Amino acid sequence: MRARILVVEDMDKNRKLLVAILEYNGYEVVEACNGAEGVRAARDYMPDLILMDIQMPVMGGVEAMRALKAAPDTSGIKVVALTSFAMKGDREKFLAEGFADYITKPINTRELPETIRKLLE
Repeated sequence: MRARILVVEDMDKNRKLLVAILEYNGYEVVEACNGAEGVRAARDYMPDLILMDIQMPVMGGVEAMRALKAAPDTSGIKVVALTSFAMKGDREKFLAEGFADYITKPINTRELPETIRKLLE
């Protein structure tokens, strides 16, 4: 069975790039444009992994991740932070917040499939 990944990203170009890479690597992909949509999609589709942008309209990624972790049905889903924040200490901050991993933008298209594979193991 193919792993299902939810991509929550408000920037159309970034979302399309992520979807293309993930589908090329054999994953089933569900898309959402903001954190609130992402929370609903996670409940509806129960993905194996969520790639969550941090800065989005309606509901940001940290708030959406907290909502997912607070709900018993979605609390076990790994959520990965996608962000342009790449300062020293940012990775630790996001991991301490409860994210399973942290991927910086611009996305390294060569490393992403390997990172996803490791997270799904």
